[in-house]
Amino acid sequence: MTTIDIPTYTTDPFFGLEDRWLRTADGELTHYHELGHGTSILFLHGSGTGVTAASNWWLNLPTLAEHGRCIAIDSIGYGQTVVAENTAYGIKEWVRHAVRVLDALGIEKTWIVGNSLGGWLAFQFALDYPDRLLGIVSMGTGGAKLTGALAGHSNPTLNESGIRKTLELFVVDKSLVTDELVSLRYKAALNDTASDRLADVVAARDRDRHAVPLDFDRLAHLEIPVLLIHGVQDVVTPLSRTWDLLNAIPTSDAHIFGRCGHWSQVEKADEFNTVVGDYLRRHTGAGQ
Repeated sequence: MTTIDIPTYTTDPFFGLEDRWLRTADGELTHYHELGHGTSILFLHGSGTGVTAASNWWLNLPTLAEHGRCIAIDSIGYGQTVVAENTAYGIKEWVRHAVRVLDALGIEKTWIVGNSLGGWLAFQFALDYPDRLLGIVSMGTGGAKLTGALAGHSNPTLNESGIRKTLELFVVDKSLVTDELVSLRYKAALNDTASDRLADVVAARDRDRHAVPLDFDRLAHLEIPVLLIHGVQDVVTPLSRTWDLLNAIPTSDAHIFGRCGHWSQVEKADEFNTVVGDYLRRHTGAGQ
């Protein structure tokens, strides 16, 4: 068994979240945040440059923790999670990592709230591990074919300018992309292997758009509750992606935000928390 020291990294106070670390495999130490009690709700972030669980969910976890045990992880290849040597990346590998987190925490079944790549992972999780999933909330579900508008997202640059360019793709209101937020995402992304790692995870993500697309025929047999959320002005994932999923999955509902881009959990944070909280309450009974 490889011995791993707990990193000295501390999430910036801006995000208001405490750091936790969990051994999830030999040579693998998962960085995560946890709030609340009760039914498990696993939060899976997107794949933007410098992304971390904190910078994806800081406006949502404190409120949604009223509805269950919220666990937001840095997926392998992202954030501060320590990976073993020769770790492979891709949709199947990110799903397996999520399962390892659940196993290490002793959680048998969970909800998944996923943004972009995280939503794609949630549905792949449903196909690969259906007995371990209670329901899905997915925003701007990833995995759609690349379009011209995705050039910056598909070829990111690991510097503050590149991070700003990525974040500005995510929102209609560009004022949300503050200097402080850009700086924090850049600092969170920096480590000895950050540049090479970014190239690897982006290549794996874009490879799997074609190698591991979601199987809509199998998704048509899902029996769990599914809430699809999308911003009308999302230029990263087309609104048609939610429409296709809504038509394919008989148990799905959708909420569409106007004047909103890809980052609905940030750009419409208060409304998002209300919509998701109400949905969880209806399906779990928590927070009543």
